[in-house]
Amino acid sequence: MNAIDIVHPALNDYLLAHASPSADAVLRDLAEETRRTLPAHLSMQISHDEGALLTLLVRLTGARRAVEVGTFTGYSSLCIARGLAPGGRLLACDVSEEWTSVARRYWERAGVADRIDLRLAPAAETLRALPAEEEIDFAFVDADKTGYPVYYEELITRLRPGGLLVLDNTLRTGRVVDPAAHEPEVVAIRRVNDAITADERADSVLLPVRDGVTLVRKR
Repeated sequence: MNAIDIVHPALNDYLLAHASPSADAVLRDLAEETRRTLPAHLSMQISHDEGALLTLLVRLTGARRAVEVGTFTGYSSLCIARGLAPGGRLLACDVSEEWTSVARRYWERAGVADRIDLRLAPAAETLRALPAEEEIDFAFVDADKTGYPVYYEELITRLRPGGLLVLDNTLRTGRVVDPAAHEPEVVAIRRVNDAITADERADSVLLPVRDGVTLVRKR
């Protein structure tokens, strides 16, 4: 979600200034290259404060086995990889060679490329091919919204007890509460939000962070 979409500019600057750690040169340059070369897709990149949140959550869970659905130019995967415990690995799922070629360059520059396995294929196929065992420690979903219900189910069944699943854009710029909004993306987000709330396998909270961030902990 673009950093300025739902946050007042003054508050946005304040939020970014108080996210720890501060964005280093690698993250700043990655964000700038994405803005410069892919402006039409900029809303697909998370903001720095959300990236800092991901790193913190990964560290809090002590994650060694992580999955990301929706890599884009690699900002979120870089943040996740930096938070992994020693020996940790991140499976990054995307379908675009163009976007992830940018990601690969920045992973190398940040020294985390050896922690990331990139799979270029429909994410549902990649997830369904994973072992059925509950062995994922951390997962992040920020991809096509119509796929969220499938991604959630495939991940929650493989998440270990105590593991954490994070979903981005779960407010859809507020359209989830607009009765006139019937776009497939909005309908899918409403569906997954309702499913998560009713899921007896997990505890969850939907936070008004940027465009909505849902945290799901497997019981």
